[in-house]
Amino acid sequence: MSGGKRRAVVLLSGGLDSATALAIALRSGFEAHALTLLYGQRHAIEAERAAKIAAMAGAHEHRTVRIDLSFASGSALTDATMELPKNRSDSQISGAIPPTYVPARNTIFLSLALAWAEALEARDIFIGVNAVDYSGYPDCRPEFIASFEHLAALATKAGLQGARFNLRAPLLGMTKAEIIGKAVELGVDLASTLSCYDPDRTGRPCGSCDSCLLRARGFREAGMADPALE
Repeated sequence: MSGGKRRAVVLLSGGLDSATALAIALRSGFEAHALTLLYGQRHAIEAERAAKIAAMAGAHEHRTVRIDLSFASGSALTDATMELPKNRSDSQISGAIPPTYVPARNTIFLSLALAWAEALEARDIFIGVNAVDYSGYPDCRPEFIASFEHLAALATKAGLQGARFNLRAPLLGMTKAEIIGKAVELGVDLASTLSCYDPDRTGRPCGSCDSCLLRARGFREAGMADPALE
């Protein structure tokens, strides 16, 4: 470990939440190994943003791994023939699990992060999930985070040998406005983050998907303009 720092794997999508989680890991003194997954989603622009954010933030390294979850159809994020929900009300967004849910996505992502963490002899994994201002995904809940941490102890050689893996979800109980405030405090380049499910070719957000609407509400509640729209 360089400089005696503890290593951590940080899942980095290129969005606001994961960029803030990376900044928290770095501020906490971890040697951050950022991991971005290209999983067959509608666009790869967020992966480009993730690389930029990792470099600007000072991550020790950044890797992009390509997998394909489009075979597990049923998500509007991986199936271009499905219609993305747009312009939904707050009650609709916080209601039933939306068609943008990707089956078992965070379970798969965390499994890959765990594999890399074990290989690196890292014992900490950061993920930017949020259970307050989000779209109702089951794999963003505290119960899921606790269960995966338990799984990590059972499913790895390091765990069987007594190592403890810490699954860190520092944004779990925060509102989107609070996350934005924390990002500002930590100097996250918010203009480079991309949260949109359906950006144009230049990376300009659509402004009407669930993720854009939640982000816009967060900036309003934080009393700030979104620098990504300037």
